[in-house]
Amino acid sequence: MLESIKELYRYRQLLFVMVSRELKAKYRGTVLGFFWSFMNPILLVTVYSIVFGLIFQPKYAEMEKSIYYSVFFFTGILPWTWFSSSILESANVLIAHGSLIKKINFPVEILPMMVVITNMVHFILGVPVLILAFLILGKSLSWWVFFLPVAMFVQFVFTMGLGFFISALTVHFRDIKDILVNLITLWFFVTPIIYPFSFEPIQNSKFLKLFLSLNPMTHIVESYQYLFFYGSLPHYKKLFVTLIVGLILFYFGYKLFDKLRDTFVEEV
Repeated sequence: MLESIKELYRYRQLLFVMVSRELKAKYRGTVLGFFWSFMNPILLVTVYSIVFGLIFQPKYAEMEKSIYYSVFFFTGILPWTWFSSSILESANVLIAHGSLIKKINFPVEILPMMVVITNMVHFILGVPVLILAFLILGKSLSWWVFFLPVAMFVQFVFTMGLGFFISALTVHFRDIKDILVNLITLWFFVTPIIYPFSFEPIQNSKFLKLFLSLNPMTHIVESYQYLFFYGSLPHYKKLFVTLIVGLILFYFGYKLFDKLRDTFVEEV
């Protein structure tokens, strides 16, 4: 794994250029341009505040006012968007950049990394909007928010490992792209984003509690909820186990990617 990381580190400048180009291309031709990276989270918070804070008004014991549900939901949907967008885009990244893959000595592993890091940048730009939403609602933040880079690192490792797997396999099995769309939707609902993990029906069901606990994204999303919404230290043991799972996934994902790289040119 260390050799793989050293190999990836060699291409850091190329990766920086690719990510910059991807970010610029996303908003090319728009009036607001890169400012949309801030506007999208702001509009997202506004919509959730209206829908969940004023219309549905869910009654969870952890939320003193129903309007807080909007920021609770946003705390989970922000990292989930990073994860889901990265996985869905990773499925198509090698096919979409077939011309680059056919170039001699082009480091193909840069492409799934570019996808994950680009979406991570959008996540980072959404964090100030999340903090602003908390301040506007009068909900204070604790010092545990400085633990944020740790949670981000765990999510990055896990997402990157899965990204290598998905991008390598989709080149040979194009059906994976369609399967992923539905799988990601199901994964969303079995991750505590629209409801807290402490929700009574979950705690009263051993099966549901175990099922959600086996979901790595449960602990990743929960870590953000603890840092921002609950203002306390996440369950570091669960987060550490998730990191180990992510490292194992990263190792085998990169190994599979490296094994199949010679077949990419023929398939794309």
